[in-house]
Amino acid sequence: MQSLQLSLESGNSHEVMEKLSLPDAEIFIMPKFLSSTCADQHFDSLLTQTPWQQDTLNFGGKVVPIPRLQAWYGDKNCHYGYSGLALSPLPWTPLLQELKSAIEQCSNAEFNSVLLNYYRHGQDSVAWHSDDEKELGNEPVIASLSLGVTRRFELKHRSRKGIKSFCELSHGSLIVMGKGVQQNWLHQVPKQPEIQSSRINLTFRKIITP
Repeated sequence: MQSLQLSLESGNSHEVMEKLSLPDAEIFIMPKFLSSTCADQHFDSLLTQTPWQQDTLNFGGKVVPIPRLQAWYGDKNCHYGYSGLALSPLPWTPLLQELKSAIEQCSNAEFNSVLLNYYRHGQDSVAWHSDDEKELGNEPVIASLSLGVTRRFELKHRSRKGIKSFCELSHGSLIVMGKGVQQNWLHQVPKQPEIQSSRINLTFRKIITP
């Protein structure tokens, strides 16, 4: 990927996708990928029209609810799983197709699936992890669109202890994780108990099917 000039009707602006200064990784951010008005509309539509569900994980025989709600969409054969959870895709909606096309244009990448996460408040979170499942291939590109309240996005290097970073993912922002990110870094959205408002996050991916 490279720094690209973006011109989208939804954003009503020209903005450069900036590369974050992280070792062993290519990660880019665009704080205003969508205009506030457009982001508001998409948030409301996704909040009310998505069949959200709270999945569970099994840790040592104990069933634990995931601290957020989810929905998985994609092409027909795009099955995905992590931590023992198996997800079958819902069919694309017109809105998700529209967002996918715009993000593909911006990122120079192709996607065939998207995981939607609904953080209802600051107690909802996702723990340290990397998106390195075999279905994503060796060097996946993952594009993450944020809608709603600003949440902190933290990263730490896998092997170089003490190397950490973070950014604030605001309403309408886009972050694209490319080469080296999943191999060399872990990331999380930590709990922020002081936050009472909600956030929807869309992570576009490409599943490698047999």
